[in-house]
Parts: sequence; C-alpha cells; structure tokens
Amino acid sequence: MTALPGETPGTDDATAEDASAAAPAPGDGAEDATPSEGGSAAPPAVEEGEPGTDESAPGADGAEAAPEAAVPDATPDAGPSDGAPGAGSPDAAPASELSEAQAELAAQRELRERIEKRKAEKAAPISAGGGLSGTAADLLAAVRAVESGEKAGTAFFARPAPAPAPAASQRSDPAQPPRPAVPEAAPAAQAVSPEALDAVRAVLAEGGAPEALARPAVGALGEQAAELLRTDPWHLLAVPGVRPEQADGFARALLGAECGPDDGRRTAALVGWLLERAALQGHTALDAGAVRTALAEHAVRDPDAAVLNAVEEGVALLFREGGDPEADEDGADGTGADGIEADEDGARGAGPAEGADAAAEPVRVLLGLDRYALAEESLADGLARLVNTCEKAADWTEAAAAAPSPSAAELIRTVASAGLVAHSGGEAARAEPAALIAAARGLGLRALGATHSEDGRRRLAAATGDPDTAVTLAGLLSGAQGPGRDEDGALALDLLVVLDAPQLDVEGAAVLVEALADGARLVLSGDPGVLGSAGAGRVFADVLAARACPQVVSRTPDPGPIGELVSGVGIGELNQVDAPGKEVVIVPVRDAGEAVHRTVQLVADSVPRAFSIPAEETQVITVGHGGAAGTRVLNEALKRRLNPGPGRFGGFDPGDRVVHVPAPGRAVPGVVRSADAEGLHLECGGLPVVVPQERVESSVRHGWALSAHQAAGMRWPAAVVVLPGDAAQGLSRPWVYTAFSRGERHLSVVHGVDRALPHAVAEVPAQERTTRLRRLLEALPTPDAASLSG
Repeated sequence: MTALPGETPGTDDATAEDASAAAPAPGDGAEDATPSEGGSAAPPAVEEGEPGTDESAPGADGAEAAPEAAVPDATPDAGPSDGAPGAGSPDAAPASELSEAQAELAAQRELRERIEKRKAEKAAPISAGGGLSGTAADLLAAVRAVESGEKAGTAFFARPAPAPAPAASQRSDPAQPPRPAVPEAAPAAQAVSPEALDAVRAVLAEGGAPEALARPAVGALGEQAAELLRTDPWHLLAVPGVRPEQADGFARALLGAECGPDDGRRTAALVGWLLERAALQGHTALDAGAVRTALAEHAVRDPDAAVLNAVEEGVALLFREGGDPEADEDGADGTGADGIEADEDGARGAGPAEGADAAAEPVRVLLGLDRYALAEESLADGLARLVNTCEKAADWTEAAAAAPSPSAAELIRTVASAGLVAHSGGEAARAEPAALIAAARGLGLRALGATHSEDGRRRLAAATGDPDTAVTLAGLLSGAQGPGRDEDGALALDLLVVLDAPQLDVEGAAVLVEALADGARLVLSGDPGVLGSAGAGRVFADVLAARACPQVVSRTPDPGPIGELVSGVGIGELNQVDAPGKEVVIVPVRDAGEAVHRTVQLVADSVPRAFSIPAEETQVITVGHGGAAGTRVLNEALKRRLNPGPGRFGGFDPGDRVVHVPAPGRAVPGVVRSADAEGLHLECGGLPVVVPQERVESSVRHGWALSAHQAAGMRWPAAVVVLPGDAAQGLSRPWVYTAFSRGERHLSVVHGVDRALPHAVAEVPAQERTTRLRRLLEALPTPDAASLSG
C-alpha cells in the first residue's frame, strides 16, 4: 500500500491531545456483541460491519439507560419502518399466536401452489401483486385504500399530504416539475394505552423481568401483550434484545413446574427468534439443519419435532429447493415431515430423498418467516411483470449516439429494449445512469433517478444538471419527493433508475416494484463491491446471479489514486498506489489510544491545513460502535475537540454532528440546531427535522464517526478510516472497499491491524446470505434473459 507511510498530511505533529481522548466510555461493548453472543445458537456469526451488529441501528444505545436487570441490548424504541426493516428493527415480526396456525398454514399452501402454477405456465405473463406482510403490507394497503377512494390520503399522515399530481399521460411533458420536496418529519412514537402498559408491567413484575421492557413489549406484541405473555411467556423473545435464557427465567417464574425445555411454546418461540436474528444478518431464510443445531444448543431434546411444531403453529414456513420438482409434492403442504427428516447430517439441510438418482441436485430444506418469504415472492412476480409488459421495439438510436461515453451508449441501447436492466460500476460509472435519465427525458419519457441518501441525490442531480431528476428512495415511496401517483395509484414514471441498488432490502424492493405501472422500465444500478443492505435480502446480487435480465457492466474506471486503490481492493488486491498529492496517506498506530489521538489530529488539524477541507466535511469511519476505538469513543473525543459542551439536550449541543435513523437501515447525517419541548431540532441535508424527545435516545447518536454500513451510499471530500488492532476480525473485502471509497479528494487510513488488512482484502469475501430470490427469479419466464449483455 502506499503513499508516504506514517506521514500525516501537512502536520508537524505538534498537536497534543488530552490522553483522556483515548479512554473508552464506561460500559462500551455490551451492545456490540454479535448475535451469537452467549452461545452458538444463532446462524453463522456476523462480521462487524454486517447486518446483525448494531452499526446500522442506533437504537441499541438506548439500553444503557435501562435498569440493571434489563437486557443489555434491549431497545425501548418502536420506530416503524418505511419498507426497509433492518438490523436492530424493533418491529420485527413476533412469533404468531397459536390461534393463527391454520391461517398461516393456508398461506403457505397458497404460496406453494403459486410456485407450482408458475412453473407450469412459463409462457404466460406474470401479473402484479403477491402477498406482503408487516410494514410492506401496511404500505400497500394504504396505497390501495387511497386508490379506491375508501380513505383520503391524509388519513395516513400526521401532516396534510401534498395535493396529488394530476393524471399524466404515458408520455407527459418531462419539463413539468415534480412537486417540491417536503421536509421529512421523524416518525412519532406509536401511542400506547396506559392500561396496556400497566397490565404488562404487572406481568413482567410477576415474572421477575424489568419494568423497562413494558413499552417495547407492547410495541412488539400489541395491546394484548399482557395476556399473551401470561399464557405464553416465551412471547417475550419477540421484544428486541431479550435472549432465550432470560425468557426461560421469565417463563419459570410464571409457569413453575409446567415449564420445560421441550415445551411447544418455547420451541416455537425459539425458531422464530432464530429466524429473526438471521434476518438481522441479512438472511431471508435459514437451512433447516442449522436451525435444528441451534435448537439442540438451547437444550431442545428433539429438534426435528420442534421444527415441525413451529411450522404447524405458523411461526415459520418450510421450503424445499433442488431435487425433482415432482417429488416436492410431499412437502408442499407446509408440514414438510419428509423434508425435515431427510437431513441426517444435522448441518446442511436435507440431502437427496431416499432412492433418488445420485446425480440429481440435492434437496435443501429452508425455514423462513412469512414476511420475507412473501416479500421475495411478490418481488419476483413484480420484476417478471416489468420484463413482460415493457415495449420492446423502442428506438433510442439517436439518444445512444449522443451519449457521453461508450458505456452510457450501451446502457441506453439496452434499456430501450428491456423492462428490467442491471447496471454495475463504481463511482465514476454513476455518470451513465445520469446520461440515461437525460436521454429518456429528451425522448419525452417521465424518467427519474432514486438514491439511497440525500447526498447521493445531490450528486445525481449535479450529474444530470437538473434537480428535478433525482429523489431519495424513501422520499419517492413516501410521496414527499417525485412526481406522485397516476390515476391508477402507480408512480407516474416511465423509467426509474435506482442507484445504490446494493442497499435495497427485499421488503423495500417489493414495495417499490409494486408501485411501478405495467410497461414501466426499471434499472438497478450499483457497485457490487460495497456492503449489502442493512435489511434482509440481497436483491441486487440475486438479480445479477439469476441473469434474468440484461446486464451492463461499466467500463468507466474510477480516477485518481483513491480510485486505483479501491479498484484493486474490489478484485482482492491491496496495491501500492502513487499519490503525489497525498490523496492517500497511511498513518500507522500501535494501539487504540494512539488511533483515537491521531484520528482527532487528522480531522481537526492535518486535513484542513493540507487540503483546505474543513472538519465538518471530513468523515471518520470505523468498524463498529464498541471497543476502544469504536464510533462511541471516537465521537466522544471528536466532540471534545470540535464542539465541546455539556450535552444539555439529551447529551447533544447545538452544532453537534449527528446521525439520525428515522427507520432501521436509514442513516441520515445532520447537525443539531436546537431543542425545546417539541423535541430535538436537526438540520439533515438542508431540511429541518424534529425528533420527538422520547425517540432521541434511540434514534440519534453523534455522527463525526460512523460505521461503514452507515456511510454506504454517501461520500465526503475527505474520509479517515480507523483500523485499530481489535478491528481485525470485523474486516472483509466489502467493508474495506466501502470504507476506502467514501473519500472524494483524500483518504487517510489510521492503520493498526498489521497484516489483517491485506488478508481481509485477499481472502475474506462478502458474508453469504441465505435468500430464495435467485431461485424464484430463475424459475420465472423472462424473455430478456436470452439477450444478456456483459
């Protein structure tokens, strides 16, 4: 690696930081435990920086104020998701009530029937729709209620909604500006009746659980939480942060001698808990063998029976992949006894059925939660609908000829004849979707680009030269940005380009595709090398792997020393790059204390002096929130240097850099402006945001230092990547790729991991996620698959 080892740009090392800047805060690390802490019951361990750590969900910090007996990572926060539930999501679906078992089984049978019907009707177009559940279903139901006139649009918003856009023809005037952007308000805490809280507190006290769990319990289980907990104490596992051993203690206090390790209520709740934890790591399903192994580690004597019980109770859905489709009939009704028992190795799912041809593909048995199974199913159907309903004969030859680069021309030609296109490339390749949007609008099409962050939206608008062409994905789906809906309730668009596509989780993608009209074109564009979504699924990677649509791979390289360094990381090489302008600097450190000291020095003195980049435009990125040089310690040290104050507004002062998480998986940088009885007043991306007092602790944290997941989809003039010695196990190629590519003009690497860095780049690829979307896409009729490019 490179440039001027050990040198800090433009510094004489005269700055002497207080030694206390490197001291870790009391209690750090408790909430940074990986999901497998306390045993190996969870699915494969998560790296720091992957979903499942607390790095994309600041709500975990709220647990520090809980009573002693409270769960260390319990989050007394129930913020609703906007279709992208992710790590730490407090609204993760709890285990289903026993009274719903038959309904869940019926839903699973219907799901299986749809799969078989689709296999038998390969030539027929796939209609839109599909079952969604949870937040995705709520959003879709709201949209359809407005479409039908059953409810007014204002019924779903705390503030009056903007007037709906007038109905537009399929080829409306692209010059007509969309509605102005409306500042986003932080979601208000869900109202909870005092009676429900009191009832839950009484049950918790009876079972020896802390009172602080009352509000999150009602948030997870609803107003009937007290009754559910009394009849089935293991429902407590639906509360974020509660662990099996704590739920067992609660159950023993309430049930006494009735309580046992093989109690069906306990085993069903454990299966649901394992699947929820897997979702925090990005999985939409788990191998049944892994679930059985985890159950055995939690003292379940008959894991096979426990899995079958969970399926029968509607807690989980059962899926078989591979093998002979005709032989799959036995497990298609949701009971799946044959599929479960076929797996004798206890680790990798079901093997081939008895007597099957040895050459046949092994049968794999998966378990999944209905919300993710149905979201993947709906998404696959919706993508096939876009492929099959698109006009294939469009002539965009002149637009392609006028494109600014060969890769942009190729993208324009490909999109002209396809309803779904995957486009991949680095930061410089974002110019190609921008050229596509401009070309489409020049043809009279309603074209728009959607990004993961407000920073990405500004960069896209600058590339197209028109601020009306770029929105954030959250703003588009909420109606705060973009052209609004047409008379049929679909987004009034002919072409939607989604940048930062790796950040799409399966539920958010399902809602987005459902909102696109028949005949609309969708381009998923992004860099495959970056970290994946904070929510469950790997939508972009599955679309690429399934090869169910044309793919365009950009040939535009990222420029400069940073681009050269990052490009090497993407192929597993940590190359030495020539950086005559100190674009890349390595700062070796011996320990975490020195790492914190040097980081503060870089941000406050060295980078501003050498590059005229102010401290507020330099972003610090580290592996996790805990540890001696995690985000909390770094933010504490940076605040002392850059904006000292008593923290009179819930730990914050005016001028503090913060990151606000309005929904799991969405990290929005901002600055504190003031606070009053209404809440904490922030400025995020130039827009005012008010965070209610009760949500400040769980959804706002200091933002001078972020995790790589929080920084994904955003860039700053300068980035300082901190790699203390204890970060070695959290490093992977996608993590390094993401962190190193956040700086536009300068990258400093505070390096204390020695050989662990090149090892991670060369030998630690992305953590695999278990999903079903690729298989579903491969089974769908997609005519464009035969015309793949790239």
